[in-house]
Amino acid sequence: KNTRYETMSRLCSAMVKGRRAGLEMAENAKPKRNRTKTAVKHGTVPCKLCFWICTGPHKCSSSSTYHSFLDAADVVLLRSQLLGWYDKEKRELPWRTTAMTETDVNIRTYAVWVSEIMLQQTQVTTVKDYYNKWMKRWPTVHDLAAATLEEVNQMWAGLGYYSRGKRLHEGAQKVVSELKGQMPQTADSLLKQLPGVGRYTAAAIGSIALGQVTGAVDGNVIRVLCRLRAIGADSTSPAVTEALWDLANTLVDPERPGDFNQAMMELGARICTPKAPLCSQCPVQTHCRSYRKVNAKQEQNSKKLLGKMGKKPLIVPDIEDCGNTETCSLCPSEPWDDELGVLNFPRKPAKKPPRQERTLSCVVIRRQEEGEDEYLLTQRPDKGLLAGLWEFPSLLLDGENSETKQKKLLCAEISRILGTRLTESLFQSVGEVVHIFTHIHQTYIVYSVCLKDGKTQTKTDNTQWLSRSALHEAAVSTGMKKVCVKPWCVVQRSPHTAQIKQTILALEAEKK
Repeated sequence: KNTRYETMSRLCSAMVKGRRAGLEMAENAKPKRNRTKTAVKHGTVPCKLCFWICTGPHKCSSSSTYHSFLDAADVVLLRSQLLGWYDKEKRELPWRTTAMTETDVNIRTYAVWVSEIMLQQTQVTTVKDYYNKWMKRWPTVHDLAAATLEEVNQMWAGLGYYSRGKRLHEGAQKVVSELKGQMPQTADSLLKQLPGVGRYTAAAIGSIALGQVTGAVDGNVIRVLCRLRAIGADSTSPAVTEALWDLANTLVDPERPGDFNQAMMELGARICTPKAPLCSQCPVQTHCRSYRKVNAKQEQNSKKLLGKMGKKPLIVPDIEDCGNTETCSLCPSEPWDDELGVLNFPRKPAKKPPRQERTLSCVVIRRQEEGEDEYLLTQRPDKGLLAGLWEFPSLLLDGENSETKQKKLLCAEISRILGTRLTESLFQSVGEVVHIFTHIHQTYIVYSVCLKDGKTQTKTDNTQWLSRSALHEAAVSTGMKKVCVKPWCVVQRSPHTAQIKQTILALEAEKK
């Protein structure tokens, strides 16, 4: 049954349509005159949309009460149900343990900050080992500030989105040098003072580490809230973003804000998932407008089918809707899809396909009579993609190139780095490696060259020779590690290629 609030909303919507039409006719009938616009103070004149006296910024033109929580008792019940489920079902994670047991607020805030930065765009299972290693090496913000960026990049290697590690390092140095070693103590100060900390991260740290009563909206929470309140407009739009933050701040439990926010994230990660939600296991199912709409749609369709079969159908239930869909900024612009069910919410704009890039990469081996052979690495620029990481000498290709031209390009580049003249015949093609970044489909076209002189030196800055064991531990990107461990060279084209293959297989075995 519709609540009295929804009934009022529908009546308001009908009044809006009728009176707006009359208002427009009256306005059109008046002669046009140039007038200076003056601000109208809320609470002094009737709203032109609903003809009520507005006491604050009026929202009847943007969304209806259908997408909100109006009953305080419902909010209290939802909090209780969600936290009860979380207390029983939550995963034991190292940063959660620290947040609950660490008495030093500075260490606790630092630890949660590290975890939240690592968890951006990265799955929990991947983060756990990195987090434990990080906190063991740099247990306080002072320890991190004293580290070098090279050490940070080395620790971060393989976690992806490498600018995050750099910003953590910059933030720690700022805390020590400008804030006297004290972490910011509110969400607002975290947002303003720490590089790489946005609205969600600040709210998460503030609620989990500092007990600040604020909602936190990440990707999981967006999905949960959109389904709970049937918000189907583009979830990245400003109107939806602000509505979701308003909802999160309304729902957050004032006694356990950190646990509540983590419970919302846990619900989105494990129950209210993107593609296969477990609605039957959801602790807040009774509050979910999407779930109710799916059930009502199914019941409606089944009763329509009974009617077509000549059987007497029962009364078809009304399907709850916004009642203001024509002007509501939170309702979906696309029609309901029965096959999607609750997956109708949320709606996201279509992703742009990743751009295609092809990069020449050369494994340069310096033979050693005794000990391990060594490999030439160059360091990427301090800014941009994979900033500051090490890689095999590489060149971004512009368009398609023949193997002859590729060898010529690499020969010139390696000759420049070594300060000597090489011949193109030394370069052997050994295969291709594909790596997918968020926005780039990268194909590495790999060549190799083996230098007989074990004392060959480089003539440019930001280069180094590393043994295979040192290479395994270096600050090298995931894409370049694929080049390192790829068992390439199915067709052996030179005596040196077999040795490269043995080296790569050995690296792969060490990794396992």
